[in-house]
Amino acid sequence: MAGHLSADDFFTQLASLIEKTQHKGHGSVHLTQKRLTFDANAAPAAPQKVADDPLWDLQPPNPLPLIVRATDGKSQSKDRVKNKDKVKLSTIVQPDDVEAFFGRYAEVCKAGMQSLKKRDRSKRKKDKGKKKKGPGGA
Repeated sequence: MAGHLSADDFFTQLASLIEKTQHKGHGSVHLTQKRLTFDANAAPAAPQKVADDPLWDLQPPNPLPLIVRATDGKSQSKDRVKNKDKVKLSTIVQPDDVEAFFGRYAEVCKAGMQSLKKRDRSKRKKDKGKKKKGPGGA
């Protein structure tokens, strides 16, 4: 992976990735987000482990940034070889920008869900009704 994108570039490329997947008619876009942790040796203000607190790392002295990633889910090709064409996007969100970022993130994700087809559950309900009235019924 070359590096992290700016938030604007991330949203632009995420929207195009979702659109490309929709035009194909199938596929997945995997979105992940997690707290960005730093190397304990490099960070001078790393929290010190407290013996009586098993969750000591959940209360850092300063808020930590988030890393948000998106991929097209194509880790292997059909012949089980690592795919070099896999799309990988990532950006780092600073604690001050989290609320604005997730507002825009939600808009992009909602726009990508507009073309999803609603499941046809009527057939499944009919099949369940037939099973209840089966041969052992009154």
